[in-house]
Amino acid sequence: MMKKKIDMEKVSSKSNRTPLPLGGDGGGFTLFDKIWDCHVVQNVPDGPTQLYIDRLYCHEVTSPQAFDGMRARGLRCFRPEKIFCMPDHNTPTHDQDKPIADPVSKAQVDALERNAKEFGLTHYGMNSRDNGIIHVVGPEKGLSLPGMTIVCGDSHTSTHGAMGAVAFGIGTSEVEMVMASQCILQQKPKSMRISINGQLQKGVTAKDVALYLMAQLTTSGATGYFVEYAGDVVRDLSMEGRLTLCNLSIEMGARGGFIAPDETTFNYIKGREYAPKGEEWDKAVAYWRTLKSDDDAVFDKELTYDAADIEPRITYGTNPGMGIGITESIPSDPSNHPRLGEASGTSPKQGETEGVSRALRYMGFRPGQKLLGTKVDYVFLGACTNGRIEDFRAFASIVKGRHKAKDVVAWLVPGSWAVDSQIREEGLDKVLAEAGFEIRQPGCSACLAMNDDKVPAGKLAVSTSNRNFEGRQGPGSRTILASPLTAAAAAVTGVITDPRELL
Repeated sequence: MMKKKIDMEKVSSKSNRTPLPLGGDGGGFTLFDKIWDCHVVQNVPDGPTQLYIDRLYCHEVTSPQAFDGMRARGLRCFRPEKIFCMPDHNTPTHDQDKPIADPVSKAQVDALERNAKEFGLTHYGMNSRDNGIIHVVGPEKGLSLPGMTIVCGDSHTSTHGAMGAVAFGIGTSEVEMVMASQCILQQKPKSMRISINGQLQKGVTAKDVALYLMAQLTTSGATGYFVEYAGDVVRDLSMEGRLTLCNLSIEMGARGGFIAPDETTFNYIKGREYAPKGEEWDKAVAYWRTLKSDDDAVFDKELTYDAADIEPRITYGTNPGMGIGITESIPSDPSNHPRLGEASGTSPKQGETEGVSRALRYMGFRPGQKLLGTKVDYVFLGACTNGRIEDFRAFASIVKGRHKAKDVVAWLVPGSWAVDSQIREEGLDKVLAEAGFEIRQPGCSACLAMNDDKVPAGKLAVSTSNRNFEGRQGPGSRTILASPLTAAAAAVTGVITDPRELL
């Protein structure tokens, strides 16, 4: 039987700013359909889709085995110019000009540099001003663009969906697959649209919106779906806010999340290093304007929320869905706790009730407790969730004219050297220094404790990162997820504080 020959050059070209074969006004297609179908190389009968990938990002944690597999099979990267490498998880956030002290971290960072050199890939090393967290650097360099398919061996690859791209995390074997073929085998997810309408209240940020959605849907409520965010609130979000919202899609169980590109997107991209230039820019924008769901598009699931219902949010348990409004109390009734595997409002299973009890014991909290006024030991501003310039502006707006609480340890970590430069250009470094805060060097930092920035056992951290699992920020550490405004309020008062009181 003769196999169909796949013209990869045609597929690559089609996925980069040419008219889509689907949709248009009245076509009934979602934006996800349009981008996905535009990248299909072939459909395997009774199997997955062979999907072309426009961009592969590699960091030091999940890539070593993929490179070893390529080497063992005598393969080279099919399209090395589409692959960008950057260490971020293991990089220390101080003394980056010196050798990494931790031998495991050093081995992983060094291995990525060697592998990138051997396979001819672009590598932004730790001592490069291009370095930072890969999910921060990709958009700010214009490497992540509307209409792309983007993958990385990291669950928070969904961040890049804010650019109007289909972006999702993949496993190590899949990283090797993309290296070897610039394609991946995937089952097409279902589509979900989440609309948030109205106007956000004072002191409510994109992070609060995401934490609210997680509490409503639970940490598995979007499993099997790719989420398109829409509505008044999403349209009004800055690019940084959109990146934060899409970053947290995976925490609802979604395969990814994204936002249709618009003028906010185009203004953010224009002039960036890898953005199209000249006539190519005009062609690109003309194509990007077509990237939207049709008016009569049919989604597998649609949800709508009211912005008026969202106040600054904090978590109280050990998954990101266990959250409350900052003025609320921890639920007393187990059936009111967000649970894994079920939407709110259904009867809890015994195991889930026990899980809630365990989470509260771990955190040292009790049912019915208000968390306002709870003593805080650590504050962390950063991560691929909230390590961008807007986040530092928000933090500075609260601490300006105030001073860091005496007993609070604060780690303020930019998501990239570009963010660090912006902080200094805008004078935020002086505002922060006068308030008693120090800016550390870029990296993932205390998000996941794979570097020196570990919260000690038993200590309570208010963190702008994305996960509050047991020991996520260090063995025995306790994490409350919050926005940069809420983190700043805790940093200057020493206790959990409603940021609206300080604005």
